[in-house]
Amino acid sequence: MENSNMLAMILAGGRGSRLYELTNKTAKPAVYFGGKYRIIDFPISNCANSNVNVVGVLTQYEPVQLNAYAGAGQRWGLDTRGSGVYVLPPSQKSDTDLGVYKGTADAIFQNIDFIDTFDPGYVLILSGDHIYKMDYDEMLEDHKRNNADLTVAVRPVPWEEAPRFGIMNCDMNNRILEFQEKPKEPKSNLASMGIYIFNWKLLREILIEDAANPESSHDFGNDIIPTLLGMGKNLSAFNFNGYWKDVGTIDSLWEANMDLINHNDELDLGDQEWKIYTSDIPSLPQYVSPTGKVEHCYINQGAVIRGFVKDSVLFNNVQIEEGAEVKDSVLMPGAIVRKGAKVDRAIIADKVVIGANAVVGSADSKNIELVSEDVKGDN
Repeated sequence: MENSNMLAMILAGGRGSRLYELTNKTAKPAVYFGGKYRIIDFPISNCANSNVNVVGVLTQYEPVQLNAYAGAGQRWGLDTRGSGVYVLPPSQKSDTDLGVYKGTADAIFQNIDFIDTFDPGYVLILSGDHIYKMDYDEMLEDHKRNNADLTVAVRPVPWEEAPRFGIMNCDMNNRILEFQEKPKEPKSNLASMGIYIFNWKLLREILIEDAANPESSHDFGNDIIPTLLGMGKNLSAFNFNGYWKDVGTIDSLWEANMDLINHNDELDLGDQEWKIYTSDIPSLPQYVSPTGKVEHCYINQGAVIRGFVKDSVLFNNVQIEEGAEVKDSVLMPGAIVRKGAKVDRAIIADKVVIGANAVVGSADSKNIELVSEDVKGDN
């Protein structure tokens, strides 16, 4: 009989080119978020909270920092017997020419031996670059209830954004009838979230067949899902109504950070029933001097504020000097804003220094400014 346990595989090898300099030397899932977190904290914490005890993290692009971070399973309570977070970079094998992941499906195919070690009944495939909280156990129960071969998490998106996504066309019972990969003329606005639950026995067979197909792009959206539909398999949609954001661009990363300080924070990182775990930074408490003023901000430990900060997210050890103003911005670890400088609608990368009286960003700009190098001041 097929085991009822579920193992998770997180696709975390993306370069994240639309995040520009933030991902020059690190993979997108390792990018900072929310004052103290990294993006990868969210899917791994979701696994820990959903009783998914074995998590494989598939890395590829600039993996050093992410490998070191994700390999410490104790951050998420996944370091006990029978659990673990396993970093899985592509590896050269003696009987093949494998050495890189050629696509999302190929990444799983190259780790068949790893998955077989745990003999799961189900495999959960996740993306490493989304911000959200989800109970995967509820999705698994839905998968079992529908006797599905594959369940895809979906959510409606604005019609004008639908061409950016894989679109699911379903019947009244949420059975997937058709899949459109980034269609120019979508038939629905029900978008795939890139979260899949497969019956492992079936997926294993399909991956082996796909790997032998020279015409395949070895991708779940382009190849695996259409193959299953063509076979007449039972594909089901799981409707997710909570907060979810793909933080693949500078603007979307800024927006997700700003969502944390909105009055109607849907993500709610203070929820004790569904904690997002991360590494604890050894640092002094935050300090606001008599000249400092703070309005409506997320501020992490070690921050020293002697100027004015409003509607912003400050990571650990950020410094805002006297007379400086920061509004609607995200300041990553160790960023410094010197006296008299003004920062508005910007993301300041870690350890960047904004010089005295310099001006960065603008309240009137439609786009968010990313500052990844020091900005000289007037002295």
